[in-house]
Amino acid sequence: MTANHYKHIMHYPYDIKTIRRDFPILSRTVYDKPLVYLDNAATTQKPLCVLDAMRDEYLNVNANVHRGVHYLSQQATDLHEAARETVRRFIHANSTNEIVFTRGTTEAINLVASSFAEGMMKEGDEVIVSVMEHHSNIVPWQLQAARKGIVLKVIPVNDQGELLLDKYEQLLTDRTRLVSITHVSNVLGTINPVETIIKIAHDHDVPVMVDAAQSAPHLPLDVQAMDCDFLAFSGHKMYGPTGIGILYGKEKWLEKMPPYQGGGEMIDQVSFDKTTFERPPLKFEAGTPDYIATHGLAVAIDYLEGIGLDRIAAHERQLTQYCMEQLATIDGMRFFGEAAEKDAVVSFLVGDIHHLDMGTLLDRIGIAVRTGHHCAQPLMDRMGILGTVRASFALYNTTEEVDALVAAIRRVSKMF
Repeated sequence: MTANHYKHIMHYPYDIKTIRRDFPILSRTVYDKPLVYLDNAATTQKPLCVLDAMRDEYLNVNANVHRGVHYLSQQATDLHEAARETVRRFIHANSTNEIVFTRGTTEAINLVASSFAEGMMKEGDEVIVSVMEHHSNIVPWQLQAARKGIVLKVIPVNDQGELLLDKYEQLLTDRTRLVSITHVSNVLGTINPVETIIKIAHDHDVPVMVDAAQSAPHLPLDVQAMDCDFLAFSGHKMYGPTGIGILYGKEKWLEKMPPYQGGGEMIDQVSFDKTTFERPPLKFEAGTPDYIATHGLAVAIDYLEGIGLDRIAAHERQLTQYCMEQLATIDGMRFFGEAAEKDAVVSFLVGDIHHLDMGTLLDRIGIAVRTGHHCAQPLMDRMGILGTVRASFALYNTTEEVDALVAAIRRVSKMF
């Protein structure tokens, strides 16, 4: 399937009814109430075209990829490598050699943390992250700190949830080896100025990794224009299957880095005296890949491109602004994340109502939101709270669903 398959939903205005028909789960009920799904930063729902494509491959083309000489294996390999090309085009990478399939953003960051630290770092070398990082961009570096003695340094944020770039520049030293930064905060919705962050780092000859888990579903990505050295995102957050993700890496870095795992697929020659490895990206893809999921991810990308990332971003920003305007009319409403550049996420608390209580009662009204620390406990500590209620938007959400959320919060608030 290609993006041309979805041109029927590209006409103006943004045809939300046609889009929602692609997601049957959105029409179900929860506790006899219409489902209002606002937990998209955790995972998105999947359109029928993705499910159909994966089912069709299992039924008609299922065979292990690479090295097989029989017809099904060659067909499956073609789909798998076509998916790699789809990803390359989607993020505007220079070559498919720079596209590594992983299980998700978490594995991609762990891969870089392990292999980059092993190949390019020694005790006392520094990695810079920010206080708004997801745990998956903190803990892998802490593990390397324990193993190799590297030093983790943290960019602070202001009260609006924006990075303090002057403080960031002061953190860079001649021992800094990597900056690893989120593109969009999963709690605050802040869109970080990654191009500026990258330029500052490159002025100090420091490479940069970008966690794009929260930006890939919402914003156009161009790794060459961005000039990042690594970038990661997950399929399940962008209408694709679970268990599949992408690590983009400039070839010069992937060539230098040692393998992350050993096994089949990633080898050139094996003997008990010596083993040699494939070149990237296969060097980092030990074992049988989830070739069904790679095809599903490619179809999801086609779906996104068929609608248009610019159109999706405009729709979601309008929803985010409308949601914050409406929620601001509720007594005791507190927002967390009011950056000038913000997208698709609204985190809040109401008065003294515990976030778990709010989320549980909203669920009984059919409203699916996320509560807790959102795998960002250092950020919660910075804000002086234990957790928030988080509503996060996708291309299929509507202003009517925002109205339902606001009415439900009013109803719950009255209970307290």
